[in-house]
Amino acid sequence: MSSALTGLFRHPIVQAPMAGGVSVPRLAAAVSEAGGLGFLAAGYKTADGLYQEIKQLRGLTGLPFGVNLFMPQPEYADPAAVEVYAHQLAGEATWYETELGDPDSGRDDGYDAKLAVLLDNPVPAVSFHFGIPSSETLESLRRAGVYTLVTATTPEEALAVQYAGADAVIAQGVEAGGHQGTHRDLPEQDGSGLGLLSLVAQIRETVTVPIVAAGGIMRGSQIAAVLAAGASAAQLGTAFLATHESGAHDVHKQALTNPLYVRTELTRAFSGRPARGLVNRFLREHGPYAPAAYPEVHHLTAPLRKAAAKAKDAQGMALWAGQGHRMARELPAGQLVEILAAELDAARTALSGTGDLR
Repeated sequence: MSSALTGLFRHPIVQAPMAGGVSVPRLAAAVSEAGGLGFLAAGYKTADGLYQEIKQLRGLTGLPFGVNLFMPQPEYADPAAVEVYAHQLAGEATWYETELGDPDSGRDDGYDAKLAVLLDNPVPAVSFHFGIPSSETLESLRRAGVYTLVTATTPEEALAVQYAGADAVIAQGVEAGGHQGTHRDLPEQDGSGLGLLSLVAQIRETVTVPIVAAGGIMRGSQIAAVLAAGASAAQLGTAFLATHESGAHDVHKQALTNPLYVRTELTRAFSGRPARGLVNRFLREHGPYAPAAYPEVHHLTAPLRKAAAKAKDAQGMALWAGQGHRMARELPAGQLVEILAAELDAARTALSGTGDLR
């Protein structure tokens, strides 16, 4: 099964699927063409939008790529808490001269329709975030020739992923930028996530399926470290966020290395689910009061984030970033893959005792 995974790429480098317009076809194509595995993010798109992006990507590369789906979320948000948060955000709406979004705009992200697109038009790999698809779904994708991966943030979640029949586990450490892919959103566990190396080692002793390590990886030497810990590949998001082909807003790209943003935090401020981003005004002012309500809060703040981006106001944007954001390199994505692969080779040589460890 590990060979099935490594057969998807020349280098053990997976470009993380970053929703919200970042993981565009040109980025995924550039990564795949350079020997990594590019990914599209289906999150927040329509089923037809996903189909069109897959079609566009296939026109850019004949090499393997993947698509990521968000799992539908259970209904356990407290409507009263969402309403209170909406009142708190009223000043933001006035400031940005916009209306708050409708928190009841949908909970399933069009999951069934997007899944139908992928079954009708199979792609080489499909990954899942925020939970585990049914065994029947995983088997249907397997019969269609699709390699399946599911995010896990604990060894217990990884075991459940293997039991469901997925081909591989994406081990997401707490260092990762963007949303934590926990299977259940439990506020009492906020901030208790495992660091990536510890997580990979524990998952390696828990499951037999291949592991893709994700969280804060920015250099080839870090890829070497997670491979040594038991992973078959590394998934990088923030590292590709600043690349030329990334669809991220220029303000977001610049913020990654801006000395004004010295740290990241996990916050519910923008979406109602824990997600790591650069600490800005919006996160500081609203993070402590945001309820556990995804995707209600995501829908609520969507117009605010859009207005802030239009105004080029980084203090009101969701600046998702992993803990290694200061190490971001503004390069063409293909060149970044080549550099990471060279750094990985150098690290492996050094670790084998035949190279200079300095």
